[in-house]
This record gives sequence, structure tokens and C-alpha cells, in this order.
Amino acid sequence: MIITAACGTLAGYWLARTIAVRTTEGRLDQYASRIMAVEEATSVESRTALAAVQNSRYLTCSKDEIDSFRTLVFKSGHLKDAGRMRNGKVEYSAALGQPAQPYGQSKPDFIQQDGSILYKDQAQYRNDGLTTVTLQRGDSFVVFAPLTRMPLEPPPMHFTETVADAPTQTHGRLLGESPQAGVAILTSEGKVRLGDKLYATRCSAHFFNCVTAYTSLTEVTQANRGKFIGFVAFFRLLGGLGGLGLSLLYYRYKSVEQQLRRAIRRDELFLAYQPIVQLDSRQIVGAEALLRWTDRQGIAVGPDVFVKIAEKHGFVGEITRLVVRQALRDFGETLRSRHGFRLSINAAGADLADPTFLPMLNRALDEAAVPARNLAIEITESSTVMRKVAIETIHGLRTRGHSVHIDDFGTGYSSLSYLHDLSVDAIKIDKAFTQAIGTGSAILAILPQILAMAEALKLQVIVEGVETEEQASYFAACSLPVFAQGWLFGRPVPAGEFLRRMAADDAKSPAAAGTARNVVA
Repeated sequence: MIITAACGTLAGYWLARTIAVRTTEGRLDQYASRIMAVEEATSVESRTALAAVQNSRYLTCSKDEIDSFRTLVFKSGHLKDAGRMRNGKVEYSAALGQPAQPYGQSKPDFIQQDGSILYKDQAQYRNDGLTTVTLQRGDSFVVFAPLTRMPLEPPPMHFTETVADAPTQTHGRLLGESPQAGVAILTSEGKVRLGDKLYATRCSAHFFNCVTAYTSLTEVTQANRGKFIGFVAFFRLLGGLGGLGLSLLYYRYKSVEQQLRRAIRRDELFLAYQPIVQLDSRQIVGAEALLRWTDRQGIAVGPDVFVKIAEKHGFVGEITRLVVRQALRDFGETLRSRHGFRLSINAAGADLADPTFLPMLNRALDEAAVPARNLAIEITESSTVMRKVAIETIHGLRTRGHSVHIDDFGTGYSSLSYLHDLSVDAIKIDKAFTQAIGTGSAILAILPQILAMAEALKLQVIVEGVETEEQASYFAACSLPVFAQGWLFGRPVPAGEFLRRMAADDAKSPAAAGTARNVVA
């Protein structure tokens, strides 16, 4: 009895600690992700505002220009100032006006790869502990408070934001606290346990920063003291070992990774298809295959969650093969009979580097007797970070006959030369830009630049997230042809329902049925 009670006590303590650590790891990852999401949104807003300052139409140093900067700051939720500065001294700005002598003297903290200069917490903008960042390009600058609207977690949760300095090839702290951790931990995406410390790092795919949320096991234990006492008491009564074994099996079975692997083996993931329409005619010319998964508890798990898990554990290729197999099974006949119809599937960054990806795709298409031109491959901007590999794989896809689309375009600020090197066929404008239409958001200022870039490179444009007629009308007025998808034209549905809708559309317009159309890429 004494031995089993002792075992139960130890087992209860160990399990309570294990659960607390795993729960904390998840909370750290979520915390880092939330901060990164706010940071990226703030970066978009601040860079858009900086572009407005650079492109001011007013006479330099005039009252009208300063007033325009004040209007810019007033309309923003994060901006604190905007103006012009030279050699670290503010010449004039919305908040400081036009001093008799240049104000302050600051040394740049970071110079980023795109030439942007960052100053952290300049003395003239310190107010009630508010952390600010100054972003400068040329003689233009904006000051913003990145985390103004985000409630920060109290201890035991801590965070730090790390930024790369291009000239010195070093990394330093921009925001948050100063953890005792190496650069590798603070600049590498993922979760790490090192001694008594737990870290979760998220790095931006679009800018030059990483956010690390961290805590210590000592703090976790103190914060979960009540749970520890409860677990120890329960397992002491239970005897420990049997309950511990069952609990370990239970938590292993509950593991999302393990569930996902089983779901892939059992073909339990399924596809829904969202129509892509030619915007001027509203005619369906293609579809995007969207992967869905409902776990054994009946909970729908989003692809942004389970695809990342598969990428992290190295089996995302199995998901891609499942998508190709199901898509050709559902739409094989349609793709063989409608030469102008394009079905789009998503490929992960790991697929581009996988030497078996192209042969697998070729075999599947040959077995289904489907032309490569009818299957478009969508890749995200972030998946093209490995530039040489991405270019080679895209070339192989296009040589075979596939069209290649850059998905979620715009959040990564791909340059004109970079897009030219990738040699893709189309860009899909991220829904964040579509949803900004009609809201007065500063992010909308980037859209004309994206459309002009597409027109210059002769790229087709597909707009995501179109939900209102106002959004559709905005893009319909463009000088280049635009394709669109979104709830306004149809939600993702199973293949049978999608094909029935196409048949109904064909009945209304018999001349369109079965013909080859000049469609997406």
C-alpha cells in the first residue's frame, strides 16, 4: 500500500508536470502567433503610411504637408508620428511640428535587408511606458506603437521580438524582454525546451523579425500549484501506475499528429471545391480544391493547423498525394471533357523541394488521362523562400503544362524582379486586401501597385475572398481581366454539389457546355 501510494504520488506529480508543460507549450505557441499576427498587420500599416509620406504631393516642409501627416496619424490606430528626418534628427513632423532646430539625435538600431532603418524607443516618443518603433526610408519616417491594441499576457508568459541587422549580420531585441537564449532559438521557427526554459518562436514570412514567447518550468509549476496538488492527491488514491499507463495511452491517442496520420492512412480527409469565375461574365471557369478534416471527436480542424503539423513532422507530402488522388477522382471526367476548365490544388513549400513531387504528379495525371494544363498548382509566397529550388520546380511544372499561381499574394511584398525570376502564370490576391475595400483601411493603397505589377508582367489575377458586390465592382473596373472566388460566387462544397451547379449553369447557357474557354492561366 505504501509503495503503490508512493508510486501514485510520483506518477501524479509527473503527469501534472507533463500536462502543465504541454499546455504551456501550446499557450506559448499561441501567444507568439498572436503577437506575430499583430506585428505583421502593424508592419503593413506602417509601411503603407511610410509610402504615403514618401509620395507626399505637397511642397516639402509646407504647412499643407505637415497637416497631411497629421491626418495620416489621426486615422491610424498604431501611428504616433510621421515626418521627415536626416541623420537621426527630426526636421519636422505631425506631432513635433517644425522646430527651430532639428529635434533629437538617434543612432539607427537596425538596418533591414530592404534598406529600411529602425529606431527603438526614441526619447521624444516615450510616454507612460509605451514602446514605440521608428521606421525610416530616405528622409521619410513614421513612428508606431506595434502592440497598442493587444493585451499582453502576465507572467509566467514573457515575450521578445528579434530583428536582423543586415550590415552586421547580427540579431537584436526590438520589443519585449531579454531572455537568456541563443540566437538560434530566437530566430528559428518552432518550440524548444532547454533546461528549465520553454520557448516558442514564430518568424514572419514577409518581414525580417521573429517573436519568441517563453517561460520557465519553475514559473509553470508555481502558476499551476493547485492542479499539481489535485493530481498528486488523486493518483495517490488511485495507486498510480495503472492510471498512469492508461493516461499516457490516452494522451498519445489524443495527439493531433497521431490522429492526422491515422486519418491520412484511412482516407478520412476530404475535399471541398470553391468556384472560380470570370468576373465580367460571372461564368464558372475553374475551382480550387480545399482540404477539410473532422477529427474523431467531430471537431473540424482547419488546414492552417493540420498542414503546419504535417510540415513540421515531415509528412505533408502524404497530404499532397491524397489531394491529387481525390481531386482527379472527383473531377477526372470533367477535366477530360472540358478543356478550358482549371482545377487548382495547393502545394506546400516542402513539396517544391521533394524530388518525388513532380514524378508523382505526372504518374497521377497519366493514369487519370487528364492533361496537365487542366491542373493548376498554387504555392504561397513563403514557400518560395528557397529561391533556386522554387524556380527549378516551377520550371518543371510549367514545362509539363501546368499553370502555377502564387497564393495569398501581397502579404509578402514580392518584388517585380523576384516575380519575373519565378516565372509564374498568375497571382491570387490575398483576401485581406479584398476585405479592405470600402473600409477606408490604409492597406487598400497597396492594391493598385499589385495590379500594376501583374499587368507589367502579363500575369493573370485571381482575387480571393470576394463577398460583396462592392468588392466585385472594384476589381471589375480594372483595366486587366480579373478572375474571382469567394462567397459571393459560391462557398466550398463537395464535388457532387459543385458538378450539379455547373450542369445547371450549362442548361441555362448550352453554348458554354463542354467548350474550351480562355480561362485562368
